[in-house]
Amino acid sequence: MTDQELQRLFEDVRTGAVDPAAASARVLHVLRTAPFEDLGFARVDTHRELRQGFPEVILGLGKTPAQIAAIASRIVARGQALLVTRATDEAFAAVQAIAPAAVHHAAARIISLKQGDIPAGQGTVLIVCAGTSDLPVAEEAAVSADVMGNAVDRLYDVRVAGVHRVLLEQGRL
Repeated sequence: MTDQELQRLFEDVRTGAVDPAAASARVLHVLRTAPFEDLGFARVDTHRELRQGFPEVILGLGKTPAQIAAIASRIVARGQALLVTRATDEAFAAVQAIAPAAVHHAAARIISLKQGDIPAGQGTVLIVCAGTSDLPVAEEAAVSADVMGNAVDRLYDVRVAGVHRVLLEQGRL
């Protein structure tokens, strides 16, 4: 349960739209849920969003498509945003089977599904990379920041060997 959902629940109790006993039962259900869900091969951190402001992110590297889909299903079922990094096409197919609205960002190697209340970030995140070989990592950072509610600007192919390219982007040349 996010802060916004809890505030909405309090407001619904205040206005009489929700019975206090029903609200209490809902909050107790959330509190009784373990801080993680043990799937045998992974423990999904179900309280990460409460502590950090964003749910657990799945690192797809080293996991099978079935494992990624199993973890993703627990996150999606809780109404939380989904972010899978270092994901393959096969992992996307497995996740799409349980979350048809999921999006595959091939260049970033990310699977995402925006849902729930994601607070907007403050300011803009600027992703800068030197050359085209850095694009997968730069896109991973850009898409991750976007899914987490941030405004993102990209500045690509600035080259490390040519500081004049960076200065040109700033309008100093």
